[in-house]
Amino acid sequence: MTESNSSAADSSAPTPVIEAIGIDVGYGAVSVIKGLDLVVNRGEVVALLGVNGAGKSTTVKALAGELRPTAGEIRLKGEVTTAPLHKRARQGLRLITEERSVFMGLSAADNLRLGGQDRDAVLEIFPELQRLLRRKAGLMSGGEQQMLTLGRALAGKPDVLLIDELSLGLAPLVLERLLTKVREAADGGTGVLLVEQH
Repeated sequence: MTESNSSAADSSAPTPVIEAIGIDVGYGAVSVIKGLDLVVNRGEVVALLGVNGAGKSTTVKALAGELRPTAGEIRLKGEVTTAPLHKRARQGLRLITEERSVFMGLSAADNLRLGGQDRDAVLEIFPELQRLLRRKAGLMSGGEQQMLTLGRALAGKPDVLLIDELSLGLAPLVLERLLTKVREAADGGTGVLLVEQH
């Protein structure tokens, strides 16, 4: 009786948008992560916190398909995957790295064009980018660059959004604006993993 109830509960549970099950990840012979379990469901913002060197970025790279686990498995929308990042991106995953993910020598408009996103959809998320469309991304502030990066990622309505150190070098008010948009995306059904030191 107990087993049958437990199995019924499991079958009604939502399928996580991304999940790590007992993964070990490292670089060559150096192991960084051992036996990590992590679950992000649709509509959740999950925070992964830790000091520098704790393996946060390594975890994100493994979930994104940039690093291959040596043990365990990663599931994307319920399916085991070993696909590289570009294939996971086609399945609804977006990655925002701790480096600014913009082409510094191109205008904001060209960055959006290269990202394949509808400019109007990005401007609906961050209207303040309208006045910056002709400006080279390298001449934008760190906060404006992050708005461009986040807007590009959110405009495609991803199933999974992995964000590594969004707050790096940003003023509190700018960060609050970005985090509000992340929360709105989660409210719309995106599963978010937010990696931060603080």
